[in-house]
Amino acid sequence: MKLLVINGPNLNMLGIREPDIYGKQDFASLEAYIRSSAEELGHAVTLFQSNHEGEIVDIIQSAYGVFDGIVINPAAYTHTSVAILDALKAVGIPTVEVHLSDINEREEFRKFSYVSMVAKKTICGLGFEGYRKALEYFA
Repeated sequence: MKLLVINGPNLNMLGIREPDIYGKQDFASLEAYIRSSAEELGHAVTLFQSNHEGEIVDIIQSAYGVFDGIVINPAAYTHTSVAILDALKAVGIPTVEVHLSDINEREEFRKFSYVSMVAKKTICGLGFEGYRKALEYFA
């Protein structure tokens, strides 16, 4: 399968930003982990990260007719972006939502996810392993 993996704002700061919550490994390590996991599972994977909501919407829209599935960690946009929700609904590509931390065990405002309204599955609190579980969903 051809999968698009989207990471939202501040994930490029992994290893620096709140390592007690998000871990000490950096973003390059996450990307290497995703590529390795996808290869083991026989998936072709394209990785994308942006701190900008409109760029995330654009990449989702450009995925239409190109990708079989989307894995997305919308990060802070999880709780605020109707635009990302609408883009995912528009393209109709099966989507799995991933969060490094368990958003259900954090601040009250983090417990709501717009993306969960369209995601086939949501995986929280497994760190990097959550991405592998999302890739396995498509196997």
